[in-house]
Amino acid sequence: MDSFKNILIQITHNGMGSGDKELGQLLVKNYLTLLCEEKELPKVITFYNEGVKLICNGSDALQPLKELAEKGVKLVACKTCLNHFQILDKVEVGIPGTMVDIMHLQKVAEKVVNL
Repeated sequence: MDSFKNILIQITHNGMGSGDKELGQLLVKNYLTLLCEEKELPKVITFYNEGVKLICNGSDALQPLKELAEKGVKLVACKTCLNHFQILDKVEVGIPGTMVDIMHLQKVAEKVVNL
């Protein structure tokens, strides 16, 4: 049986994939919405580089991310990235973390999935 148990998902773009920005945002929203419907969820989703924009005010992905957080998925965003884009005060869901935090989460995960 496939499972997201002890999987770390990393989101590094303000969307999913490269190319068309609007399509990328639609894809990541759809992915996260479908993820909400899974029986077993990942323990953690990390966000860095432009991926941090997904957890902030104005993101189309906020609804499924809030639902995932309510279901116990830990959402950790790179604080350096949030500060770089000057959006630390716009975080709507999840917590800011350090690169050390993200590295630790990578070490303890059985598998890392990059989106």
